[in-house]
This record gives sequence, C-alpha cells and structure tokens, in this order.
Amino acid sequence: MKKISYSKDVDALLVELSQEPIAYAEEEGQVILHYSPDDKLVLVEILDFRRFMSEDTVAALLAS
Repeated sequence: MKKISYSKDVDALLVELSQEPIAYAEEEGQVILHYSPDDKLVLVEILDFRRFMSEDTVAALLAS
C-alpha cells in the first residue's frame, strides 16, 4: 500500500511504500530514506518540501 502525506508543521512530504517495520534510516541532504530489517525501502521523507515544489503543487497537496 502506498500512501503520500504532507506534514505542514515540519514542511515534509512522506511517501510510504510499505507498512514493514523501519529498522534504520539514511539521510541524503534533504531526503531521508527509511529501510526495513531486510533492506527494503519503506518510507521516503523529503524535508523542506516547499523549497522543491511550486506553490500550485503545495496548494494541491494541502487541499486534499
């Protein structure tokens, strides 16, 4: 199950790729990748999301 959500409080876009438990995370600049114990990508966090997206895109996410 994929789920995309936006956290206005911390300005982060969260893309959940699976519901497996998270064992560890790796940070690459403004992106944090969360992995399961068997090294599958579970969650992607994009920090400072407004900096990367147009105002129209952010407005559309906030409206949903």
